[in-house]
Amino acid sequence: MKKAALVWVVLLVGTALWILSGAAEAAVKEEKCFECHDEIKDLKKGGKHAKVDCVRCHTGIDAHIEDSDKRPGTRVDLEACGGCHKDQYESFGTLNFKKPARVEKSLLTERSPNPFWDKLMMGHGFTKEHAAPRSHKFMLVDHLIVDRAYGGRFQSKTGWSYVAVPGATRAWDVLEDRYPDSKEHKAFLPESAAAANPTCLQCKTQDQILKWKFLGDRDEKAKWDRTSNVVEFVKDLSNSMNCFMCHDPHAAKPRIVRDALIQALSRPEKDTLWHKDPKATKIDVKEFRGGFRKIALLEKYDTKLQCGQCHVEYNCNPGYDPNTGEYSIKAADPRTNHFPFKDVLQIYDHYNALGFRDFKHGLTGGLLWKAQHPEAETFWNSVHDKAGASCNSCHMPKVRNAKGKVYTSHWQTSPRNYLKETCLSAKCHPKLTQEQALYEIDSVKSFVKGKMRKSEFWLSALIDKIVEGKKAGLDAETVKQAQEQHQKAHVLWEWWTAENSDGFHNPQAARESLTRSVEESKKGIKIVADALDKKAAAK
Repeated sequence: MKKAALVWVVLLVGTALWILSGAAEAAVKEEKCFECHDEIKDLKKGGKHAKVDCVRCHTGIDAHIEDSDKRPGTRVDLEACGGCHKDQYESFGTLNFKKPARVEKSLLTERSPNPFWDKLMMGHGFTKEHAAPRSHKFMLVDHLIVDRAYGGRFQSKTGWSYVAVPGATRAWDVLEDRYPDSKEHKAFLPESAAAANPTCLQCKTQDQILKWKFLGDRDEKAKWDRTSNVVEFVKDLSNSMNCFMCHDPHAAKPRIVRDALIQALSRPEKDTLWHKDPKATKIDVKEFRGGFRKIALLEKYDTKLQCGQCHVEYNCNPGYDPNTGEYSIKAADPRTNHFPFKDVLQIYDHYNALGFRDFKHGLTGGLLWKAQHPEAETFWNSVHDKAGASCNSCHMPKVRNAKGKVYTSHWQTSPRNYLKETCLSAKCHPKLTQEQALYEIDSVKSFVKGKMRKSEFWLSALIDKIVEGKKAGLDAETVKQAQEQHQKAHVLWEWWTAENSDGFHNPQAARESLTRSVEESKKGIKIVADALDKKAAAK
């Protein structure tokens, strides 16, 4: 069966299940809904979805009208939008067969080769499996099955065949819990980790959007919060990257829903990259159910903000207080759902002011930070950003379907797979050949990778020197100074292992950051070496 046919089988089955579940109620007069939902009326009236009836996306409306305590159901599956936006839906499901699943980023043959990875990150769950991302439609599935997240408890029902199942956006169609009798979040398999938590899932799916209070705070009206048992939480989820994360279903306008990003853009300090950008897209934050949830409508499509809901550095886990050295920052603390939205040269100071570290290094005993995936902040103020390009320019270009109709591709992939529509387009680099474009891309990446390897060498040397100093009995203050140098050097390096372009999004920033990392490592080595010399001279 051809791919397109399989896609439509999924859509038809989804629609059939929707009808059988009771969604095919008689169309209600939307004015009846608007009697109570003024905020929705304001969004929907005059918009592109003004004529879309409420029953298209909601079930149980008749019962809800009779008894307001009986809440209606809300469709969160991608097929709800895919029934109308067929090209976007089909392109979103594209699988890049040149990019295998579960590829360790640190392999010498892969995009971030790093023979020092386990040593530099010793003590963190990412040493169990540090897999490169692939198609967005597999985002939730890949998160659930990775060795570092749930201790190996979630596995494929059919072995490795899950990696290429068409339309595999529904996690539990292809995965199962091998330890269903245990609610304990722990490592079940050797060399696995239980590092996942409810907050880190906010970027994988928003299935829980109506069951999760803003920022994941506890509330009697919220089924889930930051402190929820993540094993139970994930079983209430199914779809990867819902369409409504970027598109408001009522207003049919661009939006963001990621709570920690909305909070960052609303900070009174006005200290983010967005705040300091005179050309920044304006946002309109709207509250629902008395502040239970917030969304931010955008004045125009801005993928730096929309993609920046997930492709961003953020803290999503408990951690250490650097002032006490204790693992005392638990999920109830608001710092466990936090976006800095700053660039690499600001991150060290930001987390110092926040008072947060992610993990304790297994060799030095020092407290360190773990980066997430800071593509948005890295791209900000880059050459391409200043030239007017944005994430969609390279990763979601305008293309034509089989009938010649132009639409925005939702296969969010490397521009290498779209060179004619991206790099070589009339508004970008029309004089370049495909070979020249690839040559330039690969040259930038190779240059940055070289700087990464050098910074990793000196970080490894610094770790060895701190271990040597501790064994020699250096005083605690000297060791602490060296550990802080380790943190400075680590931040300036590790940002680029998490950033998924090998520095191409901002090669100038990559060079500055990685060379500074080398300098900070050398300073740390000198602190220990001088102390060892002084100690030896005193004997």
